[in-house]
Order: sequence, then structure tokens, then C-alpha cells
Amino acid sequence: MNRNQSPQATVADASGDDAPDAHQLRSILISVSVALMAVVASVSGLNVAQTDLAVEFGASQSTVLWIVNIYTLALAALLLPLGAVGDRLGRKPMLIAGLVVFGVASGAAGLAPTAELMLAARAAGGVGAAMIMPITLAVITSTFPEEERGKAIGVWTGVAGGGGILGMFLSALLVDVADWRWLFVLPVVLVVVALATTLKSVPDSRERSAHSFDTVGVLVSAVAVVGLIFVLQEGPEHGWTAPATLISLAVGLVAAAGFVVWELHRRDASLLDVRLFHERGLAGGSITLLVVFGVQAGIAVVLFPFFQAVLGWSGLASTVAQMPMAVTMMMTSGLAPKLVARVGARSTMTVGIALGGIGLALMAVFVSVDGGYLSVLPGMLVMGIAMGLSMTPSTEAITSSLPREKQGVASALNDVTREFGTALGVAMLGSLLSAGYRSAIDDRLHGIPQASADTAREGVANAVEAAGGAGSHAQDLVHAAQQSFVDGWQQAMWAGVAVMGVLFVYVALCGPKNSAPVEADGYHVLPPV
Repeated sequence: MNRNQSPQATVADASGDDAPDAHQLRSILISVSVALMAVVASVSGLNVAQTDLAVEFGASQSTVLWIVNIYTLALAALLLPLGAVGDRLGRKPMLIAGLVVFGVASGAAGLAPTAELMLAARAAGGVGAAMIMPITLAVITSTFPEEERGKAIGVWTGVAGGGGILGMFLSALLVDVADWRWLFVLPVVLVVVALATTLKSVPDSRERSAHSFDTVGVLVSAVAVVGLIFVLQEGPEHGWTAPATLISLAVGLVAAAGFVVWELHRRDASLLDVRLFHERGLAGGSITLLVVFGVQAGIAVVLFPFFQAVLGWSGLASTVAQMPMAVTMMMTSGLAPKLVARVGARSTMTVGIALGGIGLALMAVFVSVDGGYLSVLPGMLVMGIAMGLSMTPSTEAITSSLPREKQGVASALNDVTREFGTALGVAMLGSLLSAGYRSAIDDRLHGIPQASADTAREGVANAVEAAGGAGSHAQDLVHAAQQSFVDGWQQAMWAGVAVMGVLFVYVALCGPKNSAPVEADGYHVLPPV
């Protein structure tokens, strides 16, 4: 029996007496991948329509950002609670219910006549997404046999990592050729497909436990996640020392500390046994995903203004420009399990992390205004390979660290880590870019009219817009802003290199063992630490 398994807990076999055959396994993987794609695409898709939302609803920038961000906030806050509920009530019923809630919410968002109804629909969509996302991975880990699980997780991580960029591409295309409301047609279509295949192919599995449900742990974890994610979302916008930011930080930290204390008290009946973070697999996998997803999200933050404001590309062209990185990442995620089988999880992760540092360094060294897209493409391709190699073994390390009856919680922990990493990366690299830009442009505004100079300090897009009122200094202002953006870009990339360097040392010394987990009596058994 797994040392992490409660003696009172049992699991209903996902497939009854007969293990799923190869055809059914493919159908299951398609079902959960389509469901995951719907959720991930909706995280980033609405970013391309911020201007349209402001015009349509007469909304302020703050309201528009809340329409975009409330989905992620609801998703992150409810991942752990709903993952645990899915373990208890059954993963297939939870997946079906989540798809229905998510599909209805997406349809309502596409038809919303006011900003208030749009906010409500997006929040409901986040709830549905939190029902779906952890279950998709839990279905894989509880259904696929050991020899096939790594490949399936590789596909899942590829969709989770590249789905956001693919979703943004399709969203930008719909906005350009149709209307922003058509953005919600894509998730509805994906939900319909996922529902049809889930009802037909996905087996059910659940936990049966004599312990009471950890309601206190669920509530405290939700408060902690909301507080900390809110800080990372609002800090860059309203200031890190603003009262709301500091209060949210305090609430998040106190709730997180309270969650740890409570879970240590509950022990075998806990929502998440926090003692497991002493294990190399859970700790190493979580930290790696946190950093890698943070870097990926941070790169997206700096790439879009580079393509649009510096190179002058449209939103659609800017999204297409990121596709090579997404495709490379998805392909490498599928190949990563083979490398893990050959050299081990820790070696694969360290190679991926090292390549991530190299990719960031390439983008820092070679980026230039005159070099354009080709100056950043090599770094993007290397980063795509790096993320694919590091994400798949990290995800498997996390799910293998918890017993099979806790796979909904394990999957939710994996997803929460990704969401935290994304928010942290956007906040950190975005802030470094902005600070570097403002510092660099101050020395390049001599002779520029004061009003135009003040506008230019706000950002490169503002500078390009202000150039129209700068008269004969217009070209000088644009050039100064573009060069300053490159300076800020380089500062952000070198910071990313430093972070990846620290992660490389940590994983090389303390990462998961290179030996793969084995099965005993239907449960995962951790390799020795």
C-alpha cells in the first residue's frame, strides 16, 4: 500500500474488471484534451478584445481588466476544492457538470448586454473551468496504465502549455474577421465535442473514504489563493504599496499559513497532506512548473508590445508570430516521456531548464529593432523546446506523489501551481520591463515637447501614439521609445536567466529521482528520497 494512502480510503476502479483497450484510451485522451483546450483558450482569448469590450460596454480600463481577470481568479481559487469534490463524487460526473456550466457561461458571455452580466458570466465560466481542469488530468492518471501514462501526460501538458497561444490566435482571427462576441463560439463548440466524447468514452472513478470532507481546508485554501492571485493581478496596475494590494497580501499570507497549520492538524483526513512537500517529486515538480509557466507568461507579456508597438504588427500577426514557440512546445511535450524513460525525470528536467536559460539569453543578446522578428525567433524556438521538456516530467512528478484516490487534488495542485506561476511571471517580468523602459527613456527625451515626453514615459505604445503631436520630433520620439523598450526587454530577459539558473541548481541537486515510480496494488509508490 502507498505510504500516502489512508487505510480507510479505497478507489472505484476506473474501468471495472476490464482495463481500457488502446482505442478507448485514445478516446479518453481526446475527450480530456478537448475539454482542457476549451478552458485554457478562454484564459487568454479575451485579451485580444479589450478595446472592443471598452467600446461596447462604455467600460473603464479597470472594469475591462476585471472582465478578463475574474475568470482566472475564480478558476485558481476553486481548483483545489473542486478537484477534491471530484475525487469524492466521481470524476466523470464532475467533468460533465463542469462542461455544462462552462458551456452555458460561455454562451451567456457571448450574449451579455452589459458589463455587469459579462462579469457574472465570466465568473461562472471560471467556476466551470475549475470543475473541468483538475479532472482532465485526474482521469488520465487514474485510468491510463503505467506504461502509457507518461505519453498521455505529455499530450496533456502540451495542450495546457500551447493551448493558450492557439486559443489567442483563433480569438484574434475571429475579432479581425467577425466580432468579439464570436470569441465565445470556440469554447462552446469545444464543450459540445468534449461532452459527446466524455459521455461515450470516459469511465468513472472516485474516492471512498471514512473521513469527513475537509471543509475548513477547502475554504481557507480558497481565501489564500484569491488573496495571493489578487495581489499579483492588481499590484502592477494599482501599485504594490496600495492599501488594497497590501491588505490582499496580508489576507493571502495569513490564510496560507492557516491552511498549512490546519492540514498538519488533520493529517490523514486532510485536503492536502502538506508534509508531502518534503518529497523531491512534489516539491521539485511544483517549483519547476511555477517558474517555467511564469517565464512563459512573462515572455508573452513582452512579446506582444514588441510585435505591435515596436514592429508595428497587428494583433493577429503578433499572435501568429508566437505560434512556432507553441508548436515546438507541444511537439516536445509529446517526446519528453521517451527522454524520461531513457535518462530519467531529473535529467530531463535539468536539460529543459538549461535550455530555458539559453533561450532567454538568446532573446536578451540578439533582440533589436532593426533585427525585427528574426532577432527573437531562435530564442523563442529554444524556449518552446525547454518548456516541453520540463513541463511533462514535472507534472508527472506531482501526480505520482499523491495516491490514486487523491488524483483530483494532485491535478488541482498542478493547475494551481501553473496559475500562480503565470500570475507571478506576468507581474515580475512585466514590472521589470516597465521599470527598465522608464529608466532608459528618460535619457532619450531631450528636446521632445513636454506633453509628448510625459505620455511616452507611460509605455512604448503610448509613445507611438504621442508621436503624432511631437511635430518634427516624432521620429526621434518613436526611435527613443523603441530602443528603450529593447533595454527594458533585455533587463527582463536577464532576470529570467538568473531565475532559471537558480532553478537549474535546485533541480540538479534536489529534483525528483531519475527512477520512475512503480505501481503496487493499483497505487503509485514513490521512489526513495
